[in-house]
Amino acid sequence: MMTGRNIPPGLGASELFQLLRDGVPRTRSQLAASTGVARSTIALRLDELLSLGMVSPVGETSSTGGRPSALVAMNPGARVVIAAQFGATQGTVALIDVGSTVISEHKETLDIGVGPVPVLIWFLDVAERLLYEAGRPESDLVAIGIGLPGPVEHESGRPKNPPIMPGWHNFDVPAFVRSRFEVPVLVDNDVNVMALGERAVAGPEADFMILVKVSTGIGSGIISEGQLQRGARGTAGDLGHIQLAAHDDALCACGNFGCLEAIAGGSAIATKLRDQGLDTHSVQDIVTAAISGNMLAIQALRQAGRDIGEVLTTCVTLFNPSLISIGGSLANAGEHLIAGIREVVYARSKPIATEHLSINRSKAGEKAGVLGAGIMAIDCALSPEGINRMSERSGANAAV
Repeated sequence: MMTGRNIPPGLGASELFQLLRDGVPRTRSQLAASTGVARSTIALRLDELLSLGMVSPVGETSSTGGRPSALVAMNPGARVVIAAQFGATQGTVALIDVGSTVISEHKETLDIGVGPVPVLIWFLDVAERLLYEAGRPESDLVAIGIGLPGPVEHESGRPKNPPIMPGWHNFDVPAFVRSRFEVPVLVDNDVNVMALGERAVAGPEADFMILVKVSTGIGSGIISEGQLQRGARGTAGDLGHIQLAAHDDALCACGNFGCLEAIAGGSAIATKLRDQGLDTHSVQDIVTAAISGNMLAIQALRQAGRDIGEVLTTCVTLFNPSLISIGGSLANAGEHLIAGIREVVYARSKPIATEHLSINRSKAGEKAGVLGAGIMAIDCALSPEGINRMSERSGANAAV
């Protein structure tokens, strides 16, 4: 919670709003006491926020003999963001209010390999439709968040040599999207946004967490002290391309040999099962076979879990998380994959590192990515800079 000690002396409406972001109703007197700013200044700043619709009256305090004091709080429905999560074969777009409530969502089979222009045109068309169907004017849209299934330079929003995304390298995704919607556009890799979404629903233990996505490929997002860790160049958590010495004959899509993804990713498992006579051509085929009780599929998933666990054992030693959440399509195949991970991590890690370590299926599940992309956009929109942008935009619209 923000206190008077870390609010700037020249309190603006955008700084005051940071105190109200938690949704807790407060009186003007409480805000003045928290910030150390005069009530007259608080009243002026609240008037600005009320005119933007970002805060609203929410009743009065209980009377103690005098006149009850009016309470104000953030208005979560005042603005919306668009969030998108793309995988190798699927796209999901959601309209989310700034209180993180999903208003509407659209999911569709989509090949990320067709290139950025057709994929992003599809995204823009869906985003327009969601706004229209919800009856929200474009002026209510304050930011867009996008998760992509490959390495992304977060500062620029440009994919960097993504192995399964031909034509996407260095493509200016934010500029393309802003040609239609003139709002901030934030882009990150899909596992990072999944980690943000998982943290939002997983509770306090998620302050030190690794979210592992196991699907066509393998990747992870790292949360430390409640904050997403991208690393110096945005490649932190790239588990899928850590090499296992015992499998140096497995060629990976990245061009190297022995990568975890080439051994335990969905494509690798499907190929192994086909070699054993099972008709598996996709991740969903593996999941269906395992759920139906096919022992070849179950054994393959258990072994994949052990291979992933071998890499995660090193991560547990280095990072000491309290939670490892397993997401992605292969997590839908039951406990077989997760059982293999637990088997190796708990056996090979020091007891002090695993005493309070939970290894579970993602609580956010398939919603993790789109929820995390929304949270990324909301954090940008509700920052002091974001509130200032809203105010300037509102003033410009009023002057027209």
